[in-house]
Amino acid sequence: MDLNERAKQVFKIESDAVANLSALLTDDFSNAVSAILNSKGRLIVCGMGKSGIIGKKISATLASTGTPSFSMHPGEAFHGDLGMVVSEDIFLAISNSGETEEVLKLLPFLKDNQNLLISMTGNPSSTLAKESKFHLNIAVPQEACPLKLAPTASTTATLAMGDAIAIALMEGRNFQPENFARFHPGGSLGRKLLLKVKEEMITKNLPTVEEDTSLINIIDSISRGEQGLAVVTEKNMLIKGIVTDGDIRRAMEKYGTEVFSMKAIDLMSSSPKTISPSELVSYADEIMQSARLNKLLVESEGKLIGILRK
Repeated sequence: MDLNERAKQVFKIESDAVANLSALLTDDFSNAVSAILNSKGRLIVCGMGKSGIIGKKISATLASTGTPSFSMHPGEAFHGDLGMVVSEDIFLAISNSGETEEVLKLLPFLKDNQNLLISMTGNPSSTLAKESKFHLNIAVPQEACPLKLAPTASTTATLAMGDAIAIALMEGRNFQPENFARFHPGGSLGRKLLLKVKEEMITKNLPTVEEDTSLINIIDSISRGEQGLAVVTEKNMLIKGIVTDGDIRRAMEKYGTEVFSMKAIDLMSSSPKTISPSELVSYADEIMQSARLNKLLVESEGKLIGILRK
């Protein structure tokens, strides 16, 4: 078989598996989400083998979107890690068969510890499903694996169900971008959503010229400032306009050698995009993306105080 055709078959089988989840959804889903929202504990995700790997991803997604969560290996749990589980915690157990021995061994403890149990299985009649307060059916019509052995469509369906839980919880908590950024301060998203313009703007060696500055001196200012532009200001730094290296190239194409007799006032754009230093970098990025710019002038009371780069 053509390898591309094989890939297309896999995509079709797995997409059908995810689409089929809608028909399997019951009130247990909304009840489970409500229980998690109302819980004062954490959501502990547990699974064996491939289910455990998918469980780690689900737990990571939950933790980064406002639901305290961590994953637990059932074998390690049975040999001491259950000491981390308190009665307020909710336990999410994942097993496609619903009969995974390592997971079932934990049920007596969870019952005695009064933990609410949610399960994801592909068999509503399984032991795990029956012992759960809420059961989420992740049954798939078929696996993508031609030998019907390797978990493929079933793990995809499990991941999709986990994402559905996470998104429902996000909406239930009214989770906002700034909340997400708090848990990702080291990434570019955290930088954009947490930092203000004043914390990112350039304030040294600002390239400024006056309205009567000659072309040669404008080019010199642009080169020294290393920002690809020169800001036209009055002596008190009041912004009058901006001249970019693109403005100069276009003027040369239009006026030829006459451009060398032109001044900053002849070349500048008189209404440059500006932003306040107190605005968030995320808002500045929106302005730059909308206007197709890679820099913004930072102003306070109309006066230049910095330049923000994308």
